[in-house]
Amino acid sequence: MTATASGAIADQQLGFADQTEEVRIDALRVSGTVPAWLTGDLVRVTPAQMDFAGRSVAHWFDGMAMLNRFGMRDGVVSYASAFLDTSARRRALASGGASVSGFATDPCRSLFARVQSVFRPQLTDNANVNLTRLGDEHIAMTETPIPIRFDPATLRTLGRDEGAARWGQLTTAHPHHDPRRGELVNFAAHLGARSEYRVYARRTPAEGRTVATHPVREPAYMHSFGLTPRFVVLLENPLVVNPLRLAFSGRAFIHNYRWKPELGLRVHAFDRATGRRHRTWTTDPCFVFHTINAFEDGEDLVVDLCAYEDASVIDALGLDRLRSGTAAVPAARPTRLTLPAAGAPSSRPLGDVDLELPRIDYARRNGRPYRHVYGAGAGGAPFLRRLVKLDVRDGDAATWEEPGAWAGEPVFVPRPGATAEGDGVVLAVVLDATAGCSSLLVLDAGSFTELARARAPHHIPFGFHGQFFSA
Repeated sequence: MTATASGAIADQQLGFADQTEEVRIDALRVSGTVPAWLTGDLVRVTPAQMDFAGRSVAHWFDGMAMLNRFGMRDGVVSYASAFLDTSARRRALASGGASVSGFATDPCRSLFARVQSVFRPQLTDNANVNLTRLGDEHIAMTETPIPIRFDPATLRTLGRDEGAARWGQLTTAHPHHDPRRGELVNFAAHLGARSEYRVYARRTPAEGRTVATHPVREPAYMHSFGLTPRFVVLLENPLVVNPLRLAFSGRAFIHNYRWKPELGLRVHAFDRATGRRHRTWTTDPCFVFHTINAFEDGEDLVVDLCAYEDASVIDALGLDRLRSGTAAVPAARPTRLTLPAAGAPSSRPLGDVDLELPRIDYARRNGRPYRHVYGAGAGGAPFLRRLVKLDVRDGDAATWEEPGAWAGEPVFVPRPGATAEGDGVVLAVVLDATAGCSSLLVLDAGSFTELARARAPHHIPFGFHGQFFSA
């Protein structure tokens, strides 16, 4: 099935321009009809400020975090935006950007300061990657274990959550909810003389436990992981670091990692009940930001992911390169790994499309067999511009796109009371580069056709992830 709109590709560079205006609008202009049952808030976090007094961050991942909220009540759509009030942003403003330290941006520091920053780190709290709920709290996250608490109604910053820092210096912004145990599951890399991975679970900011540990000499860069009823599944990219290099190299964080394809992609399954490593599989080398889903097929394990040929995508997302618009960002391909109880692992493409920022019918299908994944794809453009719905059973794909539009991550929202997978809507923020503003797009998840859109007062910079919080 196919649903596309053809036309020329407009310039995407506006998506990487700062947007520092904080606004609140009670009712946006809406075309079409927003389903009456859709009641809640789509909140997204965006790297919205990258320039400071003539100095810019080096990488898209290091822009200062802003929350953008589209509220939906009785067919009316409101909009609000506000920066997270973090130590990282306050220091950046005070120093004219000279203090920014993050993924690929590093301030000038003495050797002593670098050593101290690794073994007694002052971790960034610029939580610009993802959002979730932890107990009764709403938190924004990055890849350091210092989530920022916020109020989803007012977008007011409520303070830092320091509880996860005891498990390590690096973590992911893609924890998994375990509704049966009422826990948020994540893992961290603890760096030191004896580094290790630590899987942990938390019920509230004050309560948590260690699920499993695994020693590692050169920790890998891992952005996400899989969770099934029985296993936590870690995917070790062959992009690894010697912890001492972080202390003595004088380079920004990610530039200390080395691509070692001879390691392959190593997949570890840890038993959630015992904490023991169940098995490790090694597959052909590739680089993974995002897993799509993982599930058990009898005694075998299946992991679906968005695979790049190598880690060159990291440099391709440098801010100067993105703003120049002169080179295409490498495309990720949806791929299935089958990890047997006995024998060698295998992989195959899930479809003939590129797809990133994947989302599924999470509450019903995460950790279980499923049929549909929604994502953003480039479709031959230099950056993500269209929405994709992929049937992982037969590879059939539907796309939404239109001239001049650049669509971000699609978020699936189930219809209340629905029991079938995919019964609901897909929400995405779309930049109209020609008009110079962004809109909230509402698609019917089944037909993948437009139901409504609500136009924001300005452009919203491209971001990574968001969540729908039901009212």
